[in-house]
Amino acid sequence: MTTMPETLLRLHFLSLLLLSSCAFLSSSSTIDVDDVVVGLVACLPRQIEAFTQFTNEFDTRSCNHSDYSNNGAWCDNSTGAVTKIHLTGCLSGTLKPNSSLFGFQQLRHLVLSNNNFISSTLPSKFGNLNRLEVLILSSNGLLGEVPSSISNLSQLSILKLSKNKLIGSFPLISNLTKLSVLSLSQNLFTGTIPSSIFTMPSLFYLNVNDNHLTGPHEVPDSSTSSSLEFLNLGKNQFEGKILEPISKLINLKRLDLSFLNISYPIDLRLLSSLKSLLDLYLSGNSLLATSLSADSDIPPNLETLVMSYCDLNEFPNVLKTLNNLRGLSISSNRIKGKVPEWLWTLPSLSTVLLGNNYFNGFQGTRKVLVDSSVQMLDIQSNHFEGEIPLPPLSLNAFYARNNTFTGNIPLSFCNRTSLTVLDLSYNNFTGPILQCLNDFKIVKLRKNNLEGNLPDRFNVGTSLRTIDVGENRLTGKLPRSFLNCSSFKFLSVDHNRIEDTFPFWLKDLPNLQVFKLRSNKFYGPISLPDQGPLAFPELHIFEISDNNFTGSLPPSYFVNWKSPSLKINGAGTMYMAEDIGASTYDDLIDLQYKGLSMEQMGILTFYSAIDLSGNKIEGQIPVSIGLLKTLIALNLSNNAFTGHIPLALANVTELESLDLSRNQLSGTIPSGLKSLSFLAHINVSHNQLKGEIPQGTQITGQSKSSFEGNAGLCGLPLEESWFAPPTQQPKEEEEEEEKEEEEVLNWRGVAIGFGPGVLLGLAITQVIASYKPEWLIKIMCQQ
Repeated sequence: MTTMPETLLRLHFLSLLLLSSCAFLSSSSTIDVDDVVVGLVACLPRQIEAFTQFTNEFDTRSCNHSDYSNNGAWCDNSTGAVTKIHLTGCLSGTLKPNSSLFGFQQLRHLVLSNNNFISSTLPSKFGNLNRLEVLILSSNGLLGEVPSSISNLSQLSILKLSKNKLIGSFPLISNLTKLSVLSLSQNLFTGTIPSSIFTMPSLFYLNVNDNHLTGPHEVPDSSTSSSLEFLNLGKNQFEGKILEPISKLINLKRLDLSFLNISYPIDLRLLSSLKSLLDLYLSGNSLLATSLSADSDIPPNLETLVMSYCDLNEFPNVLKTLNNLRGLSISSNRIKGKVPEWLWTLPSLSTVLLGNNYFNGFQGTRKVLVDSSVQMLDIQSNHFEGEIPLPPLSLNAFYARNNTFTGNIPLSFCNRTSLTVLDLSYNNFTGPILQCLNDFKIVKLRKNNLEGNLPDRFNVGTSLRTIDVGENRLTGKLPRSFLNCSSFKFLSVDHNRIEDTFPFWLKDLPNLQVFKLRSNKFYGPISLPDQGPLAFPELHIFEISDNNFTGSLPPSYFVNWKSPSLKINGAGTMYMAEDIGASTYDDLIDLQYKGLSMEQMGILTFYSAIDLSGNKIEGQIPVSIGLLKTLIALNLSNNAFTGHIPLALANVTELESLDLSRNQLSGTIPSGLKSLSFLAHINVSHNQLKGEIPQGTQITGQSKSSFEGNAGLCGLPLEESWFAPPTQQPKEEEEEEEKEEEEVLNWRGVAIGFGPGVLLGLAITQVIASYKPEWLIKIMCQQ
């Protein structure tokens, strides 16, 4: 069997799944989903027709038609038959048992992953595609059991069925002698793993993580015949002793036993026979304390050891003997005391994760880390105090938030040329802020006691993406050289003493998504007569509360606000995240949300929030607020807004928190707000509102204080109300209605003037123009 390079095995085995299909692409032609005719000299007409028939069984509007290299079909140049189909994140519908897919008898590679197969099971006809070498059906929502006909695929080398809802016992695949990669992770499989799986002649990758498998399982004594190099058994319900049989798999290089749900502590010494083992993952298990001592016999060549959430109380001295160790995680345990000095002498150590423990210091001098080979160091959320150690010369990323370090931030952080991520938030640092912020990619110094002005030294081409210096004692103005930070995504200077006007000059930053100026001394208008709508095209967190901003906002203020796409990012999270080497760094935010201040809230990548509260902004609330379909939080409280609450707010269907309190708003509460099913917090107190409070679960469930201070307002939750028969519309109400409709029509003209990007506004204004006027039901409030 051809062995895979060890580096690829340790870094990312799943890359095999795509690499394996590249060998024959240069000798084949492509059928694209969008246009199955162009450039298909080698493909037989009936094959083109068959592929079109198959795709027509689904809704393919999600297909990325511009990416011809990924989605489509490939034909063999000599036979004209389709030999490869690759459709990822493309199909929506039911995978039928008699699908035309099963007519491609020459198919060798089939990749259908990340699709939306509605109420679909695995058809038994997959067994008819007996030339298949690669079958990848991951992340499709497939149901039911794996058909026994899968055992007919004698040529199969790669089988991936992960991230579905498949049930039943372990699939019958022991006779697939050419199978090298098998991934069944994140399903609902039950029962045991057949012992024959461990001796399949070509199988080197087996992942059954996150199922309901039980044990114990058995491994034949002739373990030398096993080709397994990668084994992931984590997140199952194994019973009995499982380490003894695993110890027979002497060719293992990577072993993941995380969160096994077993009732006894793991004795690492049972793995001492695995001399080739390089990567060991044990998180979420109880570990036998004696097997972590300095003289314990464990696999000697380990390069990665992960023991997070293992309830460790002492530093594992067994690490002293691991001279090849490169990556170590003992985060989220209960380890106390000082980090031993010998740890930093391990010659290959590059990644160290010690976060979420009870460490209070470092053995040795303040220079104990300087000569270490560590490139990524995480010591956040411990009890470290005093001066922070000087950073290693080779450091790339340093996380030390949530400790009690004091003193000045060492200038040596500016001398580490490879350092791109620095997080010293939530400590007690004092003195001037670092003047080298330009040199980082992410820098977070929130909630310290830093003083002085932000450095005006940001160069063209800087890679700075995130800067968070909120909750310090900074003064002066915003650096005008921020204009050079074209990669900016996150800018937060909240809770300082910065005195400046609104930075309209930052409008040219193309990627800015989070902008926080809260609680400073900013002043002046946030809209200029000749500037039109707000200019930041990617912004979705806009927080400028508790300043001295004045002036009014035009109806079109939010027209250029590009609502984030309703799509989870590539990391599978809903948060803004940066890939930094081997880690993912989440930006966090402290947002006035649902009436509460929620610190360290993950920034949702596909929702928006606006907070203009605590200023002196006047005039009407811009009707263009109705264009923000992904808005979840809107806080305009403590200003001087006048006029009616925009009816367009009823179109903001994701809204969860709405605070319009302490303004000068008049008229009624739009009845459409009662249809906002996610609205959990609303406050319109201390205005000049009148009429009946709309009666809906989301509104009547609010506290009485959310509606107080409006003399003309009645109804639950304030008090009971009663309705008189409709009477003729008073003249003043008729004039008020006509005025609002005129404003709507004027806004419609404004929207058209800003081009097709706001055509959505036309639909919203249509809803506004057709609202039920107040005079249809005369509201009589009890006195």
